[in-house]
Amino acid sequence: MSFTSDTKQELLQIENDPCCKVATLSALLAINGYLSLNHDGMRVVFQTTSLPLARKAIHLVKSLYPVNVDVFSKKGVKLQKKNQYMMIVKEKVNMMVRELGLMSEETGYAQKVDDAIIQRACCQRAYLRGAFLAGGSINHPNSSSYHLENAVPNQPFAQSLSELMNTFSLKSKTLEKKRGYLVYIKDSEKIADFLRITGASTALFNYEDARIKRDFVNSITRVMNMEIANQNKTFEAANKQLRHIEIIEKLLDEERLPKSVKEAIFLRKTYPEASLVELSELSKHHFKKPISKSGLNHRYRNIAKIAKEAIEAYED
Repeated sequence: MSFTSDTKQELLQIENDPCCKVATLSALLAINGYLSLNHDGMRVVFQTTSLPLARKAIHLVKSLYPVNVDVFSKKGVKLQKKNQYMMIVKEKVNMMVRELGLMSEETGYAQKVDDAIIQRACCQRAYLRGAFLAGGSINHPNSSSYHLENAVPNQPFAQSLSELMNTFSLKSKTLEKKRGYLVYIKDSEKIADFLRITGASTALFNYEDARIKRDFVNSITRVMNMEIANQNKTFEAANKQLRHIEIIEKLLDEERLPKSVKEAIFLRKTYPEASLVELSELSKHHFKKPISKSGLNHRYRNIAKIAKEAIEAYED
């Protein structure tokens, strides 16, 4: 199974207190539900491709309301192979919709998270849990990027859900898509916080374990890349210095060069692949007084200048 499936499977096992059942069911029906009107009257319809989630919704409805629930399943078509499961409630619809905070006379069905059902912190967590079960997904921490998102039906609800998430400092944002809206989190630490807040402790452990391993590997890779780049830079500089020295030896009388230049030439020819730091350390073993890195750098710039002047004089 995917990391999303594993996380949802864990969240489905959490038993809610009565107040939290209301919050969870409200989130499920707000995202995967709608109101339908026919000759029998008003109905609440819940639709999902997840059989465990359908069972969860049915359990919540029956534990909160003494109503009958009709359940239907429909095989998916070629382009949508997953089976569709539908739960329909025909009794006490007005009471359910009112108590679950799903309807507003001004805005209509499921346009915001009702403040009345998320007054407690436990209910806020339960609502986020229900929202993720209904429309959430999360990238595996081994994937190329960290990403958690929740698909929702409309922009006002997306904004309202994002505000609820951000009461826990999750730094969520909203985004419009072709088929609706997303509330998403990109920060890896905030995704871990979301898993903790919603109660997915096993998923949180697996996520953090994979994240630590991935970040460790990335850190090692960055250090290795940096060392390789520095090494290449050192080799390039050393080769350039050796070319300058070769020009000087061919065109000039080395005995007439300053002592400081002769010392720098000796070090570079003796240790052709060493860095300036290494040459500075090695200079202690060859000369009475060590040469600093900046001193060597100055001497090799002077050698480059001498080589350039030697070429110009030779061409004239």
